[in-house]
Amino acid sequence: MYDFSPSPEQLDILARTSHLMADHIYPAEASFWEHGEPPGERLRELQAAVKAEGLWAPHLPREAGGMGTGYVTLALMNEILGRSPLAPRVFGSNAPDSGNQELLWLAGTPEQMDRYLRPSVDGLAPSAFAMTEPEHSGSDPTTLSTSAVLEDGSWVINGHKWFITGASQAVFLIVMAVTDADAAPHQRASMIVVDGGTPGLEIVRDIPVMGDSLGGHAELYFRDCRVPAGNLLGERGQGFKLAQARLGPGRITHVMRWIGVMWRSFEMMLERARTRESRGQTLGEFQAVRHAIADSHADIESSRLLTLQAAWKMDRHEDVRTDISLVKFYAANALQRVVDRALQVHGALGISRDTPLEMFYREARAARIYDGVDEVHRDVVGRHLLRVSQTAEPENR
Repeated sequence: MYDFSPSPEQLDILARTSHLMADHIYPAEASFWEHGEPPGERLRELQAAVKAEGLWAPHLPREAGGMGTGYVTLALMNEILGRSPLAPRVFGSNAPDSGNQELLWLAGTPEQMDRYLRPSVDGLAPSAFAMTEPEHSGSDPTTLSTSAVLEDGSWVINGHKWFITGASQAVFLIVMAVTDADAAPHQRASMIVVDGGTPGLEIVRDIPVMGDSLGGHAELYFRDCRVPAGNLLGERGQGFKLAQARLGPGRITHVMRWIGVMWRSFEMMLERARTRESRGQTLGEFQAVRHAIADSHADIESSRLLTLQAAWKMDRHEDVRTDISLVKFYAANALQRVVDRALQVHGALGISRDTPLEMFYREARAARIYDGVDEVHRDVVGRHLLRVSQTAEPENR
């Protein structure tokens, strides 16, 4: 039913991506480990090399300034990019900018595209997506209390947000706020674009978090923050709908990159098992290590095939909400298992910062929480399977 053999065009894209990783990304990682990302001039040089190869912004259609190659190609490419936390930034596909660009392309006015989308796609306008609030469960955006009231041609925003990635450096933020408190739960909120530095927007702090490779998950307040009425993104009351449109592709894009993390960790484990000796033999000669290798390979291949299947369905414009939930919770746990085994095989070296495994391990644990906790996604899948089992013929279950 599915054939994920790369086409000649895809093979060319993957080969050029791999060459850029070898020639530019991996050599720049030392600066990333030390500073969070290469200095601005060096980062622009790396991005220019990607743009010259025509591999910039693989998540966007050509009309929006991207590659326009579809989700399966994006999945295959992200398996390579995910091997380094620096690569998405260099290839113009880093979160949260990528999701915000997709939102602006989906729902933005021509003016919003000129002011926000195009500079963002060019890599000149870092952005943030402000939805999560400390007072409410992050898994239920219908309970948000940040409000936006239309007053004299302006939206007046008041509320408290946190874990807003990139907010401290954002040129603009897309803010989820309640615009119709008495409406149905899924029609209460809207999305509004807020320029960084707008009076009434206070960046309280960057919250230190486990596995933070890029930094900047901010807590912020809106206190009578006024923005023009024209900054409404999409239609009033569409906030929840737009959030679902943004978060689904974002979740599977993260999984695509996790597969790259798994592959790199796995290859490091293989090399360690082949070359490290203990008690007169290599680690690979111990059965326990060989079992760890086999289990990790199974985790990677199953995660990869589930992801490619979901991407294939997305290219066919099928409903993949349940597929994405399945992929998200399964791959997040597989990621943690694979990195943990690789770290264990490395012993004390694995918990040092002489390899990326220590960072991968911290990020792997966080993966089971952000983009929706495991329990929520498992429940989505379980409910769906119970529902379809009521009507499905036995041979189709």
